[in-house]
Amino acid sequence: MLTIWGRANSTNVKKALWCAEEVGVAFERIDAGGAFGGLNDPAYRAMNPNGLVPCLKDGDLVMWESNAVVRYLAARYAPGTLYPEDPAARAMGDKWMDWALFYLPEPNRALLYNLLRRGPAERDMEEAARGHKAMAEAFAIADAALAHQPYFSGEAFGMGDIPIGCFAYNWLNLDIERPAAPRLEAWYKKLTERPAFARWVMIPLT
Repeated sequence: MLTIWGRANSTNVKKALWCAEEVGVAFERIDAGGAFGGLNDPAYRAMNPNGLVPCLKDGDLVMWESNAVVRYLAARYAPGTLYPEDPAARAMGDKWMDWALFYLPEPNRALLYNLLRRGPAERDMEEAARGHKAMAEAFAIADAALAHQPYFSGEAFGMGDIPIGCFAYNWLNLDIERPAAPRLEAWYKKLTERPAFARWVMIPLT
């Protein structure tokens, strides 16, 4: 059975969990990271020398880096659907996965940590404001792109939608003001109708 290590409220872990259920592969999740610790244990470091989550084991294969995990699961278990066979179609999702990795993690972290995870005395609201501005600018780009296609992967849901979907859940559910992004919100609503998204991503923000 496939195994995924990581805490359920990690945005990066959510990518792996959501994708694994989308492709229909049975898996076990083991708590790791955050309050659960374990990332510096020698056995874990032997699998993932970076000491981060998620980490995936599928038979003899060990994978880390959340977007790489999504690509692997899509290619291994959903070729032709989540992982298009046509290189041009596949590149559409690929570029948005790389875009999400570059533009979204830092502002997402700034918002989550300063609005939810740190105590009042430890919060840096200037950092949160910078995160809010960066996230708003990034999702304005995403919203504009959806004027030309229904999904970031192209004409159908695919691997390119998974990383952005996890960050969009945080952005659209934090108690903050946001610029209007009607196309992004319509795309997000379609994600909420997917059982795997509802189960693994739509959990209380902590």
